[in-house]
Amino acid sequence: MFLSNTETVPGARVTRTLGLVNGNTVRAKHLGRDILSGFKNLAGGELQAYTELLTESRNEAIGRMVTQAQQMGANAVVNVRFTTASVAPGAAEIYAYGTAVVLEQAASEQR
Repeated sequence: MFLSNTETVPGARVTRTLGLVNGNTVRAKHLGRDILSGFKNLAGGELQAYTELLTESRNEAIGRMVTQAQQMGANAVVNVRFTTASVAPGAAEIYAYGTAVVLEQAASEQR
């Protein structure tokens, strides 16, 4: 599955637009991570536990979006975007969305 944050893909053309696809996940902070991150916050620097949590969440949301696109018969998702929202104290949603399409190599690129 090809993913792009642009509407067009150089060297390819969209032969079918299948519609909006999305994936999301809501994750809560782990109490142990939260306490350790609180200490790190006092000293400054990257909060690695939260970075890992957000990376895992983003990958899960992308995976769900890709699964939905594959079920529709797409081989690509273009114009991919992400958003986050706080849904409860200590919990956040990561939402990935884009347009499921069928891409074909452009005639000028075929050889």
